[in-house]
Amino acid sequence: MAKLKHVLCIPFPAQGHVTPLLKLSHCVANAIKVTVVNTESVHAQVMAANQPDDGSNRINFVAFPDGLETDEERKDWAKLLESILRVMPGHLQKFIEKVKRQSKGNEDEHISFVTLPKGWVLKRAGFWAASVSALALTLHIPKLIEGGVIDNEGIALKNDVIPISKDLPSYKSDDLTWSFPEDLAVQKVFFKWMLAIIHNSTHSTSYLCNSFHELEALACKITPGVLPRGSLWNEDSTCSNWLDQHPPQSVIYVLKKSFQNILKMTKRFYESTFGSTTIFSPEQFYELAHSLEQIGQPFLWFHGTFLQRVKNHGKVVQWAPKEEVLAHPSVACFFTHCGWNSTLEGLSNGVPLICGPYFADQRLNRSFICDVWRVGLGVDGDENGVITRHEVRTKILAVLGSDEIKTNCQRMKEMARKSVSEGGSSLKNLESFIDLIKA
Repeated sequence: MAKLKHVLCIPFPAQGHVTPLLKLSHCVANAIKVTVVNTESVHAQVMAANQPDDGSNRINFVAFPDGLETDEERKDWAKLLESILRVMPGHLQKFIEKVKRQSKGNEDEHISFVTLPKGWVLKRAGFWAASVSALALTLHIPKLIEGGVIDNEGIALKNDVIPISKDLPSYKSDDLTWSFPEDLAVQKVFFKWMLAIIHNSTHSTSYLCNSFHELEALACKITPGVLPRGSLWNEDSTCSNWLDQHPPQSVIYVLKKSFQNILKMTKRFYESTFGSTTIFSPEQFYELAHSLEQIGQPFLWFHGTFLQRVKNHGKVVQWAPKEEVLAHPSVACFFTHCGWNSTLEGLSNGVPLICGPYFADQRLNRSFICDVWRVGLGVDGDENGVITRHEVRTKILAVLGSDEIKTNCQRMKEMARKSVSEGGSSLKNLESFIDLIKA
């Protein structure tokens, strides 16, 4: 009798990585046994967020230690990444050996496939939660070093465009996906992680990417083995009723991280929030608040902080069902930090984007949003690095008034929906992945 295939899914311990891999796990759990492995701290959040009827009972969840003792230590990205690289592979190997011992005489317990966070021995696939374009740039690192574009620690040596293929638009030197401008120590660890991805890429049978082929056809073309296939927090469903009260395309949806990213750039003082260090400037904060007041349109802002001055114009929630909000017809534009999940969700719902990126692949995503796909605009700082109320207001009104951006957004929405429909590229890739596991 053929053994039932058993897959281990191991996401990188961050919400933007855990969420898409959980979605993939739900997609394949009907045909294949799935075990999701998280660090203990992330595991607790996943268990708290999952509802009894969301299908999670079809997935087995396992927790490994991350090697750190306190949540305070986990706020240090450099320390967290170094610890995970050091301790997680050993825990993984012990777990696989334990399951192998227990599987004797039990056909259901044979692990045959592993999906890993950007690459970690079994038959396996890498899982890439960012764009295919970001993966293409990452896999090109050895040639960038060889060509003198970056040094051995990933620091750009030239302030110039970076061509990696005639089939792709050139990258900018500040679009490097491992960038962390506030902390070079963290950037070095990010870059070390990227080098590990390249080292392990030869062991993966394929890369599952959280994208769809039509969006990044050129990047898919130069990245062999890519299979594009198109929340940890409790959500506040009251915002849906509030959105119902507003006319179509009238509400500005503001993602908390977009404001955090902008505020980080001013480097004035620190406030700890949601496990990360955010740098706030009172001047910058009120410039952003004033911009919302001056525009005068309703807004939905998911943020724990409440500004009395603008509260009557909109609704502030602790956490919002982002995908549900973006699909609502009243939403006119999305002020985002340009994380890839948010970018893809905005594109898939045809919502124009206002971009406030900060680090990692966010800057690269902004470049594609504004310069390649032309589905949004970015906000820029003045000579003092402050993004003024005038800048925010001007860019939001420009996006709302642009027929070109609206047309491009609708085209992206149609491509995304087609990709997951019967016969679509993402659905075909998901089926191919399941066949690959079963082989």
